[in-house]
Amino acid sequence: MPTEPEEPRTEVLPEPEEPAPYHEPEEEGGGPVKTFLEHLEDLRWVLIKSLVAVGLGMLICLIAGDYVVSILKWPLSRAKIRYPGTNQVWTVSWGTNRLGVFRLNDGQQQRYAIGTNRYVELQVELVPTATNLMVSLRPALEGNPETAQQLPMTLKNYTPVGGFFVALQVAMYGGLLLAAPFLFYFVAAFVFPALKMNEKYYVYRGLGFGVTLFSLGVVFCYFILMPLALSASAVYSHWLGFEANEWRAEEYISFVCKFMLGMGIGFQMPVVLLTLVKIGVLSYSSLSKMRRYMIVINLVLGAVLTTPEVITQVLMAIPLQILYEISVWIAWWWERKERKRQRALGH
Repeated sequence: MPTEPEEPRTEVLPEPEEPAPYHEPEEEGGGPVKTFLEHLEDLRWVLIKSLVAVGLGMLICLIAGDYVVSILKWPLSRAKIRYPGTNQVWTVSWGTNRLGVFRLNDGQQQRYAIGTNRYVELQVELVPTATNLMVSLRPALEGNPETAQQLPMTLKNYTPVGGFFVALQVAMYGGLLLAAPFLFYFVAAFVFPALKMNEKYYVYRGLGFGVTLFSLGVVFCYFILMPLALSASAVYSHWLGFEANEWRAEEYISFVCKFMLGMGIGFQMPVVLLTLVKIGVLSYSSLSKMRRYMIVINLVLGAVLTTPEVITQVLMAIPLQILYEISVWIAWWWERKERKRQRALGH
C-alpha cells in the first residue's frame, strides 16, 4: 500500500548566545575602582595623618630637646685639633671647667716643660697664705692628657630668642626623622592598591635599597666625616687669623642636620642610576664612558654638600665613587644576564 508522504520536519536552531565581554588579562593586584572624588578624600586623609605624625614627632623632640641636642653635639666632642711642632701643650682646668689650652713656645719649652709627655693636663689650685691666696698649677692626678686635642669650641646663643630657634630646628629635623616611617606607610597605603604585583615588587626593592643607602650616608657622615669637617673648619679659621672657639648654636644645629641630610641624599646615586638603566636611558657602556666625568661630579658634590675644604671633599667623593663603580658593575651583570636569556630563547 502506498504510504503517505511524511511532513517535513522543521528543526528549531538555538539562538546564538551573545559573546561575553572581553577583558584583557591583568596581573594579580590593583585595588577597587574609585571615583576622582574618592581619591581626593583618600589623599586628604593621607595629608591629615602625615601632619599628625609630624606634629607628634616634633612634640616629642621638643620635650626631649636636651637629649637631641646632646646627640647632635657628639661629633663636636669627637673633633680633634692638631698642634704643629713638638712643644708641650698644656690644658689648664679649674675643677671641671677648662680654662684654656696653651702651646708653649721655644723659650717656655726650655724653662717650664714638665716631664716627657707632649700633652699635659694641669689643675689650678688656690693655696692660702697668711694674708693672700696664691695660685699654683699641678699636674692632674687623673684625666686624659690628650684632652688638649679636643676642639675647644662652645656653642652659644646671642639673642633672647636664640634658644627658641634652636628648639624649633631640633623639633623640625627630629620630628621629620621620627615621622618618616609613618609617612612612608601612609603614602604606600595610598599608592600601592593601584599597582600590580610586579610594580609593587620593584617599588619595595627600590624603597629598601633607598632607605638602606640613606641610613648608611647619615651614619658615615655622623661618625666619620662630621668630626673631620668641624676640625677642618676650626683649623682653617686659625690659618686665616680668626679665633674659632665659639659658634652660634642655631647655625651649628642647622649645619649638622643639613650636612647629614645631604650625605644621605648623595648616597641615593645608585638607586637613581640603576633606575635609569632599567628604563633604558642608561646602559653599562654609557656608565663606563661617564667614569671620568663622575669623578669630577663627585668632587663637586663634596664641595657643595660639605665644608669648602679638600680633606672632607675627598672623604665624601671616595664613597660616592665606590657607589658609582658598584652601579656600573650591577649594570654589566644585568646586561650579561639579559644576553644569556636572549640566547636561551634562540634570538
